[in-house]
Amino acid sequence: MFKTKYIVLVADGMADYPIPELELRTPLEAARTPNMDFIAKNGLLGQAKTIPDKMSPASDVANLSILGYDPKKYYSGRGPLEAANLGIELEDDDVVFRCNLITAGDDILLDYSSGHIKSKEADQLIKFIDQKLGSNKLRFFSGVSYRHLLLVKRGAELKLESLICQAPHDITGMSISKNLPRGDNADLIIKLMLDSRQILNNHEINQVRLDLKENPGNMIWLWGQGKKTNMPKFLDKFGLSGSVISAVDLIKGLGRILGLEVINVIGATGYYDTDYEAKAKAAIKSLGKHDFTFVHVESPDEAGHNGDLREKLTAIERFDQLVVGTILEYCKDKKDFRIMVLPDHATPLSLKTHTSEAIPFAMCGNGIIAKGFNNYSEKEAQKSELYFENGYELMDYFLNTPRL
Repeated sequence: MFKTKYIVLVADGMADYPIPELELRTPLEAARTPNMDFIAKNGLLGQAKTIPDKMSPASDVANLSILGYDPKKYYSGRGPLEAANLGIELEDDDVVFRCNLITAGDDILLDYSSGHIKSKEADQLIKFIDQKLGSNKLRFFSGVSYRHLLLVKRGAELKLESLICQAPHDITGMSISKNLPRGDNADLIIKLMLDSRQILNNHEINQVRLDLKENPGNMIWLWGQGKKTNMPKFLDKFGLSGSVISAVDLIKGLGRILGLEVINVIGATGYYDTDYEAKAKAAIKSLGKHDFTFVHVESPDEAGHNGDLREKLTAIERFDQLVVGTILEYCKDKKDFRIMVLPDHATPLSLKTHTSEAIPFAMCGNGIIAKGFNNYSEKEAQKSELYFENGYELMDYFLNTPRL
């Protein structure tokens, strides 16, 4: 008896709204996606609400749902998930903040990513901040590109995990002073953010970036904070060993916490230039060892945040061709697989931020009966009767739908 292999392919932020320039089609409808269409035509199509009501439409919440974990029960903030991937050991009272390197104008947040600053430059800036602002209670850690961390030892004693903090990609072009953290002891975090601006403004790396007409990383933005989290391992919950393939610390950290093997792929950048095909090939290789693999591609989300229609269409088509297509080609003569494609949430170009409506998913493979859908898109998925109000229930359905 063969053992089924399970493949989940996530194109972050791929879902969108109808766009006038596309004759009121969404990017997913307008893009050429023969491989995702194949999955929809030869399997099931439906919708899942990955963002529970009253929760922020953030990638950490959404990907918890996709992996089969109830965010209302297990979510504790983005920071601890990313800390797990960096190997940062947390005590129960520690609080970890996501620390973006941003570009600040006079009182305007100009760029949430400092022009998608390279990791090598960002590492030097974060290390400089740690030298100037770090202490035995405050430690800054470098991540990837603009994504970094601040660890506050015993921060829970100050109720820092309860602060109201704005995600910088939600307030691009808006006032800095009106969107600073709020709550008990917020002044401690605000001071770090404002002090960082004085420290970073004249750093030589930022002077070079300005000379090259690139956005400088001239301020840190602290948000997404949380405490240590505990969740059951994926193997214990679903009886499957597995792997995670992503360029971002958030997804890799979540994988580590769940006991999944985190596979680092050379050329995976978390941006438009990521090596799509290398991710797919790494997933295929991992299936020789594991029962389950989870591949995450960030680029459609970045295009959404940037309001870049051309890049979003390109990212969707590359995901379809180089990730979905590569894996379908590997699976075409096999009967022992199931594959599911979906975004974690929508990132509409018109809003440049995440939204919380249900997302479309498609799945095909061993034991899944085709239902006659025409393509993979938001509109086509709305025709399906298959709907998961609790998005975390989708994973169990994908893994355990009865076989023929």
